[in-house]
Amino acid sequence: MIVLGIETSCDETSVAVIKNDLLTANLISSQHFHKNYGGVVPELSSRAHLQILNPLVKSALEKSSITLNEVDVIASTAGPGLIGALLVGLTYAKGLALSLSKKFVAVNHIEGHIFSGFLMDDKPEFPFLVLVVSGGHTLLLLVKSFTEIYKLGSTVDDAAGEAFDKVAKLLGLGYPGGPKIQKAADIGNPERIIFPVAELKESYNFSFSGLKTSVLRYVQQQGGIDKIDNQHIADIAAAFQFAVVRALIQKLKKALDNFDVNSVSIVGGVAANSLLKEKATELANKYKKKIVIPNLEFCGDNAAMIAFRAKTLFENGISHNLDYKPYPALDEHSFLSL
Repeated sequence: MIVLGIETSCDETSVAVIKNDLLTANLISSQHFHKNYGGVVPELSSRAHLQILNPLVKSALEKSSITLNEVDVIASTAGPGLIGALLVGLTYAKGLALSLSKKFVAVNHIEGHIFSGFLMDDKPEFPFLVLVVSGGHTLLLLVKSFTEIYKLGSTVDDAAGEAFDKVAKLLGLGYPGGPKIQKAADIGNPERIIFPVAELKESYNFSFSGLKTSVLRYVQQQGGIDKIDNQHIADIAAAFQFAVVRALIQKLKKALDNFDVNSVSIVGGVAANSLLKEKATELANKYKKKIVIPNLEFCGDNAAMIAFRAKTLFENGISHNLDYKPYPALDEHSFLSL
């Protein structure tokens, strides 16, 4: 079976091909110009997707040594994401499926991340806990199979990645926030400042809005960012990063205490953070669980995870009609409840 996957949910245009269980292409075009605006501009993102998507599809097919007629399933991210960006990929994919009489599968972007660990040679083993940490979402899930995903907790306000972006902007580090914070934190002292993190003790939920506010108040107490030298900024970044990772690991530990699983997986853009990877690996080793963290190529938005998820859905008898609508926000009913 050959699956063509398309991802255009935000500011990465990506096309991938999975051919007989082998990933033969995963092309990603990043829209770096958004850093000039301090964040993603939706209209500009949509236009960039329109310009690059068709050439990327042609390149992916050439790299995989196949033609469009050989493709069995055409898949695209349907949400969550920026509505204009989603429409570009989804409409393109549905148009191809209609013109070629191919099967179409609409993929939940978060489900793509959840199973991105299966793109690695050493794959997660069911059942597994997965921590989804990205710019727009923070979720803790129990995954029993390709069709059984149970939501344990999510953020009640800001996602972890969103908090990284906002604090990076506050500290004058620029966009995107995750890599900028980590780079500064590498030379910072995380023990110089102790930032509090909300502890929602009766649940697996997260909250990062208060942490973001604590950083803001600290900067104000120092007389503003212009009064803080570079080393002090690095210390603030390190302390903030440490607080975020501490909050994530605390909930993951709680889940490991309460659920019998074989593996742990950390996915999403923030999974590229070195401190999070280090602490998650330490925790998994302590509990004697396999840990799977995708390579950097598969942490951010990519079509390989969309193609893989489409493949597992199709193999479980799931495909979609061409009137399928995009959804900008994550539906709370996307996952099962325990």
